[in-house]
Amino acid sequence: MAEHASEPESAVESLMDKITDKIHGHHSSSSSDSDNDEHSKMDAVKSQMFRLFGREKPVHKVLGGGKPADVLLWRNKKISACVLGGATLIWALFELLEYHLLTLVCHISILGLAALFLWSNVSIFINKSPADIPEIMLPETYIREVASALTMEINRVLNGLHSIASGKDVKKFLSVIAGLWIFSVVGNWFNFLTLFYIALLLLHTLPVAYEKHEDKVDSLSEKAWIEIKKRYALFDAKVLSQIPKGPLREKKRD
Repeated sequence: MAEHASEPESAVESLMDKITDKIHGHHSSSSSDSDNDEHSKMDAVKSQMFRLFGREKPVHKVLGGGKPADVLLWRNKKISACVLGGATLIWALFELLEYHLLTLVCHISILGLAALFLWSNVSIFINKSPADIPEIMLPETYIREVASALTMEINRVLNGLHSIASGKDVKKFLSVIAGLWIFSVVGNWFNFLTLFYIALLLLHTLPVAYEKHEDKVDSLSEKAWIEIKKRYALFDAKVLSQIPKGPLREKKRD
């Protein structure tokens, strides 16, 4: 009789276990679905947020991806530190110590050739193998790829200048004129090497800082962009709209 009484009790317990398992599974699935919905909503909100310069990709992809972007974003700290340290050393040699490029190249060549020449002759007397001097040759394919890339970039800049000079986009024309004027003022303050070093220093600091604080920077830039749009609308209404249209455009329309 005890065995028969324990059988329905065990059946009831197994039934209750199945019910609780279903309830927990339903709650876990609902919670996972809610988490997925929250993540999708967050992604949608982030995609609709204002991004600096209208970017739609991460900072790493905007910088071109690959090793150059890793260096600029300090993904490989040793290489980034070496690049920045080397640029700082070159700038200090040429600007602070007033070294010249031709003098530096000649001094480095003198030291290198003298060291290799002495080692090649001394190694005979000390019974050691002479230095194995590798033959340095630039590959033609690499030179062609660099030349083609530079040609494409120069042609793109020239096409952009041609479209701006044709008078099709007044906003782009004014922005380019303002940018060139700013560069001319900054170039009057520094020489080319110092300006190049400042640009390299900014490339190694600003992208990393922006990647860490992109939400704050994007919110502030959004407010600034709204204010710039308001100022441009006033300038357009008071100045640009008052400029008479040329007869050439009217003839083209006719």
